[in-house]
Amino acid sequence: MSPLFVLDHDRPLSKSGRADAINISHKLQQLGWIPELILCSDAIRTRETLKIMQGQVRGFSEAEVHFISSFYSIAAMDGQTAEHLQQAICKFSRDEILTVMCMGHNKGWEEAASMFSGTSVELKTCNAALLEASGKSWEEAFSLAGLGGWKLQGIVKPKISQ
Repeated sequence: MSPLFVLDHDRPLSKSGRADAINISHKLQQLGWIPELILCSDAIRTRETLKIMQGQVRGFSEAEVHFISSFYSIAAMDGQTAEHLQQAICKFSRDEILTVMCMGHNKGWEEAASMFSGTSVELKTCNAALLEASGKSWEEAFSLAGLGGWKLQGIVKPKISQ
């Protein structure tokens, strides 16, 4: 018997979500945005998205991965996600890691991308905001760019119609 109620955190990835994960992984590969470090929410659908991406593009399976339970809850708190992402990236990254992918949830991810870039960023399901900053370390990159100083290289969408 199936449960009558599934917590949002435990909700599985939909059929369209699986297709989006395949598409976004190939688009990121084509653009050369393959992470060396992946920080991922521990929500079921986010884990499933990552597993699909790892099955599609070898580079995703070669990245170091950390599942962070707070990524789910922090996304619902106004103004908290950007600082939380900065702390997580600085905690888990090393100077030789140049590309980090953070996988989480809206509204927090959209808010964080907007705060980092200093521009209004709209992120739909399975969108990727490509943000860039310079520094010899992640701490230095965050310090030099600050909030609003990251360059938004683009928004990658799994579907053209998004």
